[in-house]
Amino acid sequence: MMSSLNSITDLRSVGFGQSVPEQSLRLLHWFANEIDIDINGDISLTFDPTGYDYGSHRYRNDEQLLDPLPRGYQYYSLGNIHRQGSLQLPHHVTHLQSEHEDGNRARIVIRVREQNVGRQTSQTIDQVYITQHYETSEHRGTEYDRQHTYEITTNLLRAISKFSINNDNINLLMSLRDHFRSSANDSQTPLNNENLNYQTNHTRKHCH
Repeated sequence: MMSSLNSITDLRSVGFGQSVPEQSLRLLHWFANEIDIDINGDISLTFDPTGYDYGSHRYRNDEQLLDPLPRGYQYYSLGNIHRQGSLQLPHHVTHLQSEHEDGNRARIVIRVREQNVGRQTSQTIDQVYITQHYETSEHRGTEYDRQHTYEITTNLLRAISKFSINNDNINLLMSLRDHFRSSANDSQTPLNNENLNYQTNHTRKHCH
């Protein structure tokens, strides 16, 4: 059964910081700061996943990694640095992946509900997963690694988005990863930890 991660504590308890590489953590942090989450917990897309933005493409779920899609929904995969549309992933996400031969493995999979509202199509996200491809040496092709696939809740996305990115703190994401590995509990998130410099999500949401 796939684990659902709802908090920083959940990330630590399943060994997320030890088993998921830094590339995946950087990708998840970028995603948490890119999307819009309203007060009801509804997640809105800020880009077009059908146009290869941020390395996105439709995910067919051929290996049945995730649940079958209800009518009106689609899965999309994000994070392929070799498939870029008009919007590209920032350097702090991609530089590790491009520097290593087997580095382009980290992915986010989203389930998107597509509705026609008047003459426009509304797209909202109702499920988010972090995953990765198998290593090349495992000869599994383009399949995703079931043992390293986790559902990410809105609560966790909100918590991660508190760690903003700025030029004055290039080690911010490494601090976040180390925070996952520590014995800290949820009360020691950046909102209460003066040693981690951050800006609120509202001040940088659209400063890409």
